[in-house]
Amino acid sequence: MSRCLGLLGGVGVGAAVHYYEALAAAHAAKGEPLPLVMVNADMSTGLRYVQAGDLQGLARYLAGLIDRMRAAGAELAAIPAVTPHICFRELTPISPLPLIDIVAPPADHLRAKGIRRAALFGTRLTIESAMFGRLAGIELVTPRADEVTTIHDAYMRTANSGNGASEDYRALTAMARILIERDGAEAIIFAGTDLSLLFNAANTTFPAIDCAQLHIEAILHAQGL
Repeated sequence: MSRCLGLLGGVGVGAAVHYYEALAAAHAAKGEPLPLVMVNADMSTGLRYVQAGDLQGLARYLAGLIDRMRAAGAELAAIPAVTPHICFRELTPISPLPLIDIVAPPADHLRAKGIRRAALFGTRLTIESAMFGRLAGIELVTPRADEVTTIHDAYMRTANSGNGASEDYRALTAMARILIERDGAEAIIFAGTDLSLLFNAANTTFPAIDCAQLHIEAILHAQGL
């Protein structure tokens, strides 16, 4: 049996559902049961820590939730959202469980593919912090201020509703084309796991790197599947 995963939901309900479905399908394909524990974080609480710049407070809040999953039998943990990883350095030393990072897999994937110039889709914080400065060796296209707002608003509507709206899909597809054609981005990094509610392999018409899918693959590897 694979190692029991603690999945921290609530920081994007739609994203957590996407992870759950993908992990369950991968285990079923191998004829293995999915050992899983989930706990629900409060998104508004997490955002308050983020907006206050209190990374230690956010780390302590997440560590407390991870400890609940440890007590329920989880052996490792993953957060199916990019923005909470702003406190990854603060959280790692105090986490009761080993954490599966969401930033390292796309960084490795970009370098392996020889992509050196890309743009980010996600929250304002993720875009303006250049994914927390953890994409070493990748030149990131900076969208204009109004474009960052368009991307952020479309993302937050998707995350808060748990559904992908056609108008947000169209707006982000148009934005991707601008960043690729005008600014020379070689790919768009889906640096927000709720974007899986808008985009999939069949409807993505531009080069894209899916952080959620790469994170799921890293989780499966860590589980020993």
